[in-house]
Amino acid sequence: MNFQQILPSEVLRPYIKCFYIFESDSDIEFEDTVFPSGLMEIIFNLGEGTWESLIENKFFKTPSIELWGQITKPLVIKSNGKHTMLGIRFFPHSAAYFLNEDINLLNNQVSDAADLFGASIKILHARLLETPELKTRIELIENFLLYQLGLNEDYSLKINKVGQILNRMKSVFSDSSISNIALQHGITPRYLHKLVYQYTGLSPKSLNKINRFQLSLKLITKNDESLTSIAYDCGYFDQSHFIRDFKSFTGITPSAYLENKFPVNQLFLQ
Repeated sequence: MNFQQILPSEVLRPYIKCFYIFESDSDIEFEDTVFPSGLMEIIFNLGEGTWESLIENKFFKTPSIELWGQITKPLVIKSNGKHTMLGIRFFPHSAAYFLNEDINLLNNQVSDAADLFGASIKILHARLLETPELKTRIELIENFLLYQLGLNEDYSLKINKVGQILNRMKSVFSDSSISNIALQHGITPRYLHKLVYQYTGLSPKSLNKINRFQLSLKLITKNDESLTSIAYDCGYFDQSHFIRDFKSFTGITPSAYLENKFPVNQLFLQ
């Protein structure tokens, strides 16, 4: 298995957290569970393998160009065959600048990106399949993204302000702290709620819970602290509150996660 993250060019760094390439030589079928991350992705499948996602107790094949909306609950996936996947990982608020769509409508779905971007992304996918060099592939994707940004130029004026607000929210876990952030940026808590929902598809409270969960996941994976210490470090009221939230995002307890870590979620905890 090969996994590599690539930083975007300077002009795209306010919008793109990273690009990544995932390659797997194993064709063994397996199931995994994707946890909420607070981020959206576009994934180009360039290999022979396929993925399926579990919806209402039935597996459905995902499209060749996957658009991942915000995931707010554990999502079971199934792998078949060998994979080459080239992904775009957005910041929590930045996918909105590339989509003429209400972001919240994409929550808990793996959609076909071609339904939103049309023929242009299908052409990009075809060119990626024809191009073996990773550097050239990234250049093709960046040119596509820059073109999409140009189409939505007026829409992207708030990116710095929204980004600053969300960065501050990463380190606070209470409603009163979020209200303070609004005041610091000269807006009302109600307008902050509107901005966060518009650009992430999540309420501040939901995004706050996911941020806290992701921090706990990193600390649990390091396995350097007790679960009680992790609970307090992440702003939970107590260990039972921590376990309840963790289970809502993963389907299992923190102790069970330590016994059986999930490969897909491990990739971005580096």
